[in-house]
Amino acid sequence: MSTPTRTTEVLTTVRLRLRPWLVGDAQAALEIYGDAEVTRWLSPDMDQVLDLAAMRLLLQQWMAEGARLRAPAGRWAIQRIADDEVIGGAILLPLPPGNEDFEIGWQLRPDAWGNGYATESTHALATWAFSHDVEEVFAVVRPGNTRAAATVRKNGMHWVGETTKYFGVELQVFRLRLADLDQAAPTALQPPRPHGD
Repeated sequence: MSTPTRTTEVLTTVRLRLRPWLVGDAQAALEIYGDAEVTRWLSPDMDQVLDLAAMRLLLQQWMAEGARLRAPAGRWAIQRIADDEVIGGAILLPLPPGNEDFEIGWQLRPDAWGNGYATESTHALATWAFSHDVEEVFAVVRPGNTRAAATVRKNGMHWVGETTKYFGVELQVFRLRLADLDQAAPTALQPPRPHGD
């Protein structure tokens, strides 16, 4: 029987439960991280997981990592409450190189895209982070990932620029502060559009 990591809090929204990963989640996790449409956008680069054994090993590594992380950091399985299905994963992790900034992120099965689950997960994670005296969280988005860029802006995140500081690849950086969770806040600054759009 799988047991959850002790350091990751269960976070609940109206439709979702963000809970620690279990080794028993390997099949559901493979449907997420085994999908090239999901893994091609991840930072740092993550190879598509090809089989159940590799997914189990990765989950065990994440669980061990979680045992070493200090709150509010963690990795969560995103479970839909209506049917208890694991439909994605979420992270709140220190960003390299200095581990001072926190990255907020999510990965969903493609059939779960477009339902507001990323927004719901982001708000739960951000609220969790801010309750632990974190002043801001960052999302890093690969240029060209228009779906993720639109989602972070919808979440109230503000574009702050592009950098290769994190993970050594060109990324757009978006920031969220507690006041940004206010839905009445002004629309977030947009990144520049490439010529020809």
